[in-house]
Amino acid sequence: MKTLKNIVVRSLLFLLMALGITPAFAQNPNEIEMADKLRADGKIYVVVAVLTVMLIGLLIFLFMIDRKIGRLERQTGIK
Repeated sequence: MKTLKNIVVRSLLFLLMALGITPAFAQNPNEIEMADKLRADGKIYVVVAVLTVMLIGLLIFLFMIDRKIGRLERQTGIK
């Protein structure tokens, strides 16, 4: 459980750092034609949905791996 807590804390710190850097890479919104086209066609929601599903799948995978490793550590007595 300590490992899962550690992973969550590190993930949140990474997310905060990534969000803090994001404005430094901001672009002029008038120059992003692809996003406007995707938004106009309604396809931007498909892109967001696919990315969300991939992120959720990755998080579930990491959680399951953490549980399996924790179970193996308890069985073998490794800390």
